[in-house]
Amino acid sequence: MFCEIAASSDDERNLVVHRATHNFVILNLYPYTSGHMMVVPYLHVAWMEGAPDEVLQEMILLAKEAQRHLGALYQPKGYNIGMNLGEAAGAGIAQHMHLHVLPRWVGDANFVSVIGETRVIPEELPVTWKRLSDAFRSGR
Repeated sequence: MFCEIAASSDDERNLVVHRATHNFVILNLYPYTSGHMMVVPYLHVAWMEGAPDEVLQEMILLAKEAQRHLGALYQPKGYNIGMNLGEAAGAGIAQHMHLHVLPRWVGDANFVSVIGETRVIPEELPVTWKRLSDAFRSGR
């Protein structure tokens, strides 16, 4: 899945908000909150040990930039930033590592999402894509 998106030039359809040298930043198709992004290496690798240092370094710097843009646009009160490596760890796409950058607010994990297993997102993905891709493009 990520490899096909990386090879495509239709960033809006694929929800790619930014492309860098070794990684791209994409919106999560099934976000926990508005602005839920993932930093994905172009290199198809499942484990950090298989990625060159420059890929991992850029990944962290892109997560930092994503956090900055989320802060400016959405004013979250916290962040979850991390990876699930391997199926046993809960990775949805276990064969291609990726780093989640997830803005959080107090009370955003309420009974609807926890008990009802239903996500309520106040902003449609195309709107989020426009806001975040503009932010990455402008550097603000």
